Amino acid sequence: MQPNFFITFISQIFFCQTIFGQVFSFTTQENGQEIQHRILMDDEYYVETQFTTKPNQFIKTIGGFYHRKGNDLMVALEFNSNFSNDRIKHIVVNDQDRWKEISKTNLPLQGKWLMAGRVNGNQERRRDTNRPRKTMKILLKGFFQWIAYNTESFSFHGTGGGSYTATDGTYTETIDYFSRDNNKVGISLEFEYVKKGMDWHHQGFSSKGDPLHEIWTYRIP
Repeated sequence: MQPNFFITFISQIFFCQTIFGQVFSFTTQENGQEIQHRILMDDEYYVETQFTTKPNQFIKTIGGFYHRKGNDLMVALEFNSNFSNDRIKHIVVNDQDRWKEISKTNLPLQGKWLMAGRVNGNQERRRDTNRPRKTMKILLKGFFQWIAYNTESFSFHGTGGGSYTATDGTYTETIDYFSRDNNKVGISLEFEYVKKGMDWHHQGFSSKGDPLHEIWTYRIP
């Protein structure tokens, strides 16, 4: 009974991600500059990123697990790219009246993934996904974002995001913002992908042109 229960449980998680995943956008003005706010959220996790398009510039990103309290979202942050300046670890989100849904269609690979290792030659080198230093990628309704961070020190190591497609083993990302290099905005990167159980094998070339073969594992929770 236990194996069947586990399979059912995992299936329900994947199903819930499909039902509840949504992507929103809104804009604000600051010093005459229009700032884009993009929100990716499922039934338990919230990510908001701010960036500009004229010129292309990353501003900040925050994210973490949330629960609802009335109309408010109470978010316990796992990462905050501005933490060294504002020291914020918890936020209350109550501006949903400004949000516009921009979700596209459900696609393969939707959900939250943790970097679990790499393949060099034919050898897999795995990492402990429970350690504080994490790289997570969230894919929802045609949009993606990866974030590298530390849940203990709250150090931030980079992020990038945009839109994606996944069809017949080909995964393509188009970059809308990139904290490490604003000049990469607008480029598209194509990869081969294969699902192996709870793992996603991601193979191709990085934004720097370096070959890579990454292993991502589905995040629970």
